[in-house]
Amino acid sequence: MSPILTARGLVKRYGDVRALDGVDVDVERGEVVAVVGPSGSGKTSLLRVLSGVLPADGGEVRVDGAAVGDRSEAERAVLRRTVFGLVFQSGMLVAELTAEENAALPALLGGVRWAEALGAAREWLDVLGLAGLASRRPAELSGGQAQRVAIARALVHRPAVVFADEPTAALDSRTGHEVVTSLLTAARAADAAVVLVTHDHGVAGRAHRVLDFRDGRVVAEVTP
Repeated sequence: MSPILTARGLVKRYGDVRALDGVDVDVERGEVVAVVGPSGSGKTSLLRVLSGVLPADGGEVRVDGAAVGDRSEAERAVLRRTVFGLVFQSGMLVAELTAEENAALPALLGGVRWAEALGAAREWLDVLGLAGLASRRPAELSGGQAQRVAIARALVHRPAVVFADEPTAALDSRTGHEVVTSLLTAARAADAAVVLVTHDHGVAGRAHRVLDFRDGRVVAEVTP
């Protein structure tokens, strides 16, 4: 079986700086891959290029065999609410929406009917331990609860790959551990691969593979 996500020769430049310098990556279906390395090494740029948030300046990304970089920004946005799911450092929830409405957003933007999208969102909130909190707004949630809502949002459309950029950075270690457990358990239930950037070696140790990233390149690959 071929990998769900492949990247070959990825280059990303910011002026004279090469944030990505010829990166090759394969991610298998259902696999968890952690990307570690010092600040400024290009980890977040890698996640953004792989997920289609940013176009590469060289090389190519393919998801399930189809090229990502050949698509317009509008087409890549569709990918991010269908094939990909994203979890950011701070959740990035919409303050005016309830937890279930935030979680339902990708499905709603994809044309799913309101009742169906909210029903799917509530199911994921329940799976993630947020039963009874669906009507709360972000200001009424703890940091860990808000990140679980963000995870529900990333999974509501059952993506093939979830990208998580430092999902525990704003949390204490205990809450961060719980959030990562929720993410990996829920992704497994959705049969989604996970690519996560982290500075936490405890989090990285729960991946199937760890990519050590330095100066825009993968310098080592470790199986915990």
